[in-house]
Amino acid sequence: MNEEAIRKSTIIYWSSGIVSICGIIFEVLFGALGSYILGDGVKQYTLTISLFLTGMGIGASLSEKVMKNLILSFIWVEFSVGLIGGFSSFTMFGITAYAPAGTDAFYLYFITILVGALTGFELPILIRKANEIGVKLNKSTARVLFSDYAGGLIGGLLFVFLLRPQFGMVKSAFLVGCVNVLVALTVLWLFRKEIRKFLVHAICGIVILVALIIGLLFGEAAAFNFEQKLYQDPILLMEETNYQKIILTQGADEDVRLYLNGSLQFSSADEYRYHEVLVHPTIAYAENPEKVLILGGGDGIAAKEVLKYDEVKHITLVDLDPAMTELANTNERLLKLNEGALQNDKVDVKNMDAFQFLEESEEWYDVIIIDLPDPNDESLNKLYTKEFYSLVRNHLLPGGAAMIQATSPVFATEVYWTIAETVISAGLYTENLHVDVPSFGNWGFVMASRGKIDLQTVDITIPTRFLKTDLLPSLTAFGADEDSIIEDKNGDSVTLKPNTLIDPHLIQLYENAWKNY
Repeated sequence: MNEEAIRKSTIIYWSSGIVSICGIIFEVLFGALGSYILGDGVKQYTLTISLFLTGMGIGASLSEKVMKNLILSFIWVEFSVGLIGGFSSFTMFGITAYAPAGTDAFYLYFITILVGALTGFELPILIRKANEIGVKLNKSTARVLFSDYAGGLIGGLLFVFLLRPQFGMVKSAFLVGCVNVLVALTVLWLFRKEIRKFLVHAICGIVILVALIIGLLFGEAAAFNFEQKLYQDPILLMEETNYQKIILTQGADEDVRLYLNGSLQFSSADEYRYHEVLVHPTIAYAENPEKVLILGGGDGIAAKEVLKYDEVKHITLVDLDPAMTELANTNERLLKLNEGALQNDKVDVKNMDAFQFLEESEEWYDVIIIDLPDPNDESLNKLYTKEFYSLVRNHLLPGGAAMIQATSPVFATEVYWTIAETVISAGLYTENLHVDVPSFGNWGFVMASRGKIDLQTVDITIPTRFLKTDLLPSLTAFGADEDSIIEDKNGDSVTLKPNTLIDPHLIQLYENAWKNY
């Protein structure tokens, strides 16, 4: 094999590796988009990976029809992947903001299978071209496949550790699209002697590249405007961390709202209703509330309520995302709400998974407050399982109490009572409470203890804006449309099963309950 053939085959191997990196990044990017916008991360990643691989199969099959102009075919496939994939996140946010409900899901799945088909189309072409150059079939196929698979590993690592946390989903898509087009232009230049109308193809590629660079520079700002349409108030802060997307908004009435992955966590106008019910019944009920554990609550507001009690000697707050607790310590609006609670000497902040913390910790607590986001994906679902509540029980001192936020008994009745049933299955006694929080609606809590709970013994002595001692009994009364007797469409009673790691059915119940809200 002459020097020219070696040079061309090397170009093909390198091109295969680079476009594979881009392909895997688009694949996981589509999964991340689906998880963020449509919810249920496991479902969305499963669908996007399945559709992408199906598209690759379709593309590989169609590539059999291409026997001539192999390099030019590869170049235009790369131009197409760069253009379509590059604008994918940008257009997804636009469709979510302006198109009818359901259009965003259709678009995401369509573009996933389309980019998958284009990605599957290019690999057989590269192998065929390597054979055409004069490389032995077995050797060329093995090398191109190695470049492709190794590129897949690199692409996954780049997305997880660099692109998503540093660039976000919109810029990442434009950046990877630019790489696709640059590969195509490089191959176009190196094989220019084989290509008719070279200048026309080059100009087309340069125009696409310029469009992607403009998107890279200005697309995120435009997508920000799209995303603003999803929130009723102006966005003050948007931060994409390794774990979630944090958004703060503020309305004309100074109402500050925190959203995590698009889900409302609190409104400053009425958060006190939520946090007072979350915190005060447990501390007032506990025999000796010296040591308090807060799981979640990275905004610091629950800790602020706990610190109102002089008898509390130490608070351990466990929140997965260091960016959230850092924001609670630095953002002036959050500091105003939490009164600098996380900076208090009594508070020890640990940034780690709550499940892992309970598995590793040997501490016991008088009060455990569980202020976690709703169970809308697998990572959160494990924090609503029998196994998790068993760990909670094992860290709760006799005479202590726990309180668990448990979504809405009105909007997600079966979810709420399944959570309650799961807590009972872990060997704890429970009491069910709910409160009207205007920004959320009717919201539910599950109070738990090692012994039977009698709220008649609870006396709220701390100054509060909403919760009073004589109000507590009313919070345990549920209407006919929100109580634990749940009927199916035929009027038959539904038997609730505890949610477990092996049978995480709570996610599907949650998705079905909230899909219309």
